[in-house]
This record gives sequence, C-alpha cells and structure tokens, in this order.
Amino acid sequence: MTRRRRPGVRVAIRAVAPEVTMIPSSPPGPRLLGPLLAELRAARGWSQQRLAAELCAASGVPTLTRHEVSRWERQLRLPGDFWSAWLATVLGVPGELLAGAAASSRRLGATPVAVDPAGSRARLALLTLAHRWAADPGGGTLAGPFAGPTTSPVPGPATGDGYGPPGADGSAGPGRRHPADGASLATLRRWDDLLGGGDLAGLGARRLRRSVRGYRRAGPAGRRRMLPSLAESAQLAGWLAADAGDLTGGLVAYRLALRAAVAAGEPPLAGHVLGSASHLLADAGDPAGALVLARIGYGASRVTASPGLRALLLHRVALAAALGGRRRAAGEALAGADRAGPPEPGREPPWLYWLDAAELAAMTGRTLVALGRPAAAVPLLTPVATAPGRPRRSAVYGGWLARGHLALGAEPEACAVAGEALLDAVRSGSPRAIGQLTEFRRGLARRPPGPATRGYARLLAAARPYLPSRHRWRQSPPVSCQARRDGGTTGAGPNR
Repeated sequence: MTRRRRPGVRVAIRAVAPEVTMIPSSPPGPRLLGPLLAELRAARGWSQQRLAAELCAASGVPTLTRHEVSRWERQLRLPGDFWSAWLATVLGVPGELLAGAAASSRRLGATPVAVDPAGSRARLALLTLAHRWAADPGGGTLAGPFAGPTTSPVPGPATGDGYGPPGADGSAGPGRRHPADGASLATLRRWDDLLGGGDLAGLGARRLRRSVRGYRRAGPAGRRRMLPSLAESAQLAGWLAADAGDLTGGLVAYRLALRAAVAAGEPPLAGHVLGSASHLLADAGDPAGALVLARIGYGASRVTASPGLRALLLHRVALAAALGGRRRAAGEALAGADRAGPPEPGREPPWLYWLDAAELAAMTGRTLVALGRPAAAVPLLTPVATAPGRPRRSAVYGGWLARGHLALGAEPEACAVAGEALLDAVRSGSPRAIGQLTEFRRGLARRPPGPATRGYARLLAAARPYLPSRHRWRQSPPVSCQARRDGGTTGAGPNR
C-alpha cells in the first residue's frame, strides 16, 4: 500500500512548475472552490488530465483521475484535507486560499457551477498556446497549421492582400471581393475608431475567412509573405468580436493570430495579440487569465518591441494586476510603462497608429481607479474621456472617469460624466463601452439618492432601449489553415 506523504516546502518547490511566478493569486474576498480551481489550472495552461497527473506524481497516490478533478471544479464534490493540501502545493498557492474557498462553497452548498464550455475551452487553448510560446520563443512547436518556416517571411507584400485565387507565382491574386470586404485592413482599423463591434465584427470575421482561404490556396512563397497580414487580420477580427461581446469568437481568432505571428517571426505582433487577449479577459472578469497572457506577451516580445508597444503591454499587465488585487505588481508595471516612454514616430508598427501619450496617460488613470486612487486618476482620464470624435473611447474612459469622481464623493460630476459616456455608448454601438458604466451604476446605487443621481436614472431609462447589447454569434467550426490532401480545405472560419 502506498504511503501518503504530507507536502513539505522542498517537495512543494520541486512539484511546482517553473512558470509558477507567472500565476497570479486570486482577487481578495470569498471565492467558490470550483471556479477557483478551474481558474488556477487554466492559468497554467493545464488540462484536467494534466492536473490529475501532477497531483498523482506529487502525492505518490496514482489513483486520482481527471473525472475527480472535474467533479471538484463543478462542485459536485469538495476535496478533502489531503487533496486540498496537495492542490495548494501543485498549483503554487497558499493553502489558506483554498481553505477559504472551500468554506464558502460549504456555506452555500456544493452545487454544480454553470460554465460556458466553448468559452472555457477557447480560453484554455489560448493560455496553453501562450505558455508554449513562452517555453519555445522560436515558435517551432507553434507552427502547426502553417507550412512555411518559422523565421522571418520573404520580403514583399502578398498580392491582393491574401484574397482571391493564387497567382502564377503561387501568391494570392486579386480575385473578386465581397462588397463589404472592399476596405483595406488599415481602413477597417480606422472604422473601429468610430464604430462598435456590433457593426464591424461580421466584416472582420468575413475578411479573416477570406484571408485564410487565400493562404490555403497560395504556394509556399506566397504563404510566407502572407503570414504577417494573416496575423493582423486575425488580431483585428478577435478585437472586433470581443467588442461585440463574443468572448469565444475573440479567443479563437486570437489563437490563430498568435500562431500566424509566431510563424512569421514577428514577436512584437505576437505580444500585441496576447495583450489584446488579456484586455478581453480583463473585461470578461478574468483578471488571473488576463495577467498571465499580458506577462507572457510582454516577456516574450520586449526585446524587439518598440517603445510604445512595451508601454502598452506593461499597461495590460498593470490593469490585470490591479483588477486582481495585486497592488504591488500593478505599481511595478505602471513604473515600467512610464520608463518605456511615449510612442516614437517612425519606430512604431502601423497597427499601433492609435497609441499616443494621452492614451497611455488614460490607461494609467483607469488602473489607478482600479487601485483605489481616484484623486490621481481623474486628471489623467479627463482629457481623453472628454475629447470629441471617438465615441467608444470616450465612453470607455468616461465610465472609468465617472467611477473616479464617484469614489471622491463628487456625485454631480460623476453623474454628468456618466451621462455623456452613456450617450457616447449609444453613438458607438459597442457593448464593451457600457462595461464600466455598469460598474458605475452599481456604485451609484449604494449612495443616497439626490438630484444628480435621479437625473442620471432618468437618462439611463430613456437611453436603455438604444444601448448596444451583446451580439449572439452563430457557432461554426474554428478557423484552420491546413489544406486537405485532396486539394480541398478544412474548417469553416471563425464564429459569426
């Protein structure tokens, strides 16, 4: 009979994977054990099978299966003291954290946790891929569906921007385009400044599908040239899907973008992809996963990244850390972003055209709001939140600014800013734009009613029918860049 060993400090150090320093602790406050275990496991990029194997190896008890891990995460059953101790060891977290979550679960009853299976799978797949890139910066194991080498592509643009049938040299020819796809990638990015994901996500998805089809049809030389454009198309499609409230579609597109960027030998673009995905998870209420992606994106691309990109990625780290209650990590990331300096003209990639010193200052402001430092945040947020011409940006930062004023006890100013942000959310048609306004409304509900709060309530009631709602996408098979042996193609494109 195998003797059960209690975990010790030295055993714990040997049992925990090298990337433990990248796994954040959970936000403060009571947590349910099932979601917490799933969050910590996914942040490492582990499957339930992998976690079960790690527990068996560390404890010397070979009988634990992934089915038991699944029961814990669904809260059909709670682990006992023995497995709780080993879970803390393998996952690299304090035992008190799991004990508190287990106590909360017992008080509420161990009931199954409702999760979105597709979203959970897409999140875990992207986290796993990100960890693989961190372990293999050259990207040899990530090339997957891409037939070309993982070094820098052959110079020169791909003909036709990756659309239409192959040309004589194997590159994609101009072909025929859907009327809605006539805009260039740069133009579609500019439209994103003015319109929300509800209007543009379908266009971004169609463009990505057509780009993938062009890649499949191209010859080896054409494929190498098309990889950066494919990665940019997938990144933008993921951003637009996220802005429309399609979590799964955004994660699937970001995964394709990461593969293409790494295969193209473009670490800065790959880092930007993970930074965008981190922003998506932060908005979705997953600061732990957001912090993991942001740290990997910055760590794997900082050597070749431009000053503006380094600052942006550090701001992604800072926001995720602040939302997760990691004040010291957030402060260190903000200091690093400040040292990186503002974007430098001529050194920044074209897909970072929108980043300037004012935007970086506003990013600092929203992180300071999340850290509970509204007095320092308000002056940084005000110029961007009140600037005309970009309604979604004004709505997003206006929501943070309203929260800052509210934290300072200035309800009239907070309601005035929130009212303007509410109108900008309607103008932009972006579901993401109303996220911080929802948080503001919750905070306002805890304050005594007054003329300003009642006025905002009337405005909200009048605007409610016109507020953008999360888009319901029709499920479709994920994107695949592999060509079938018979000359056909596999996959049908991202979720619509």
